[in-house]
Amino acid sequence: MMLKAVLCSVGLVLAMPASAADFKMGYVNTERVYREAAPAVNAQKKLEKEFAVREADLKRLAAKGKELEAGIARNKVPEAERKAMERDLAATEREYAAKMRDFRDDLNQRRNEEFASVQERANRIIKTIADREQYDVILQDVVYVSPKHDITGKVLKELEK
Repeated sequence: MMLKAVLCSVGLVLAMPASAADFKMGYVNTERVYREAAPAVNAQKKLEKEFAVREADLKRLAAKGKELEAGIARNKVPEAERKAMERDLAATEREYAAKMRDFRDDLNQRRNEEFASVQERANRIIKTIADREQYDVILQDVVYVSPKHDITGKVLKELEK
């Protein structure tokens, strides 16, 4: 079989069959895998449970801040009490900002850890499908691909096992 080199949009040179009819391409929508695959859904639920207490604490601080703002805005509060409320509000805002920053950092780190295993498993399944069904190339994260090349459903089905 005669091969022809083709330059892909990512700058890779692939050896392709000379005839386009002999070329088999697939596409996997990784966002859909992360949204619908059972391991991804389980990872998301695990993260939500793990971070629920901290999220509730952040909501409590936000409510306290709004309550203090409303109290300050009433203007019927004595000056000394208003100043104390303003100090308390400033402290609450600092505490909220610090906790929110830590929360986001920790959540992102844990999300990356959890979804790395999902991605690793999905990649193994994609390679298995590619070998079994003799795909020449399987793409992820493209701007556009015809739905006839989408094998995301096959990957999701394999991830359910």
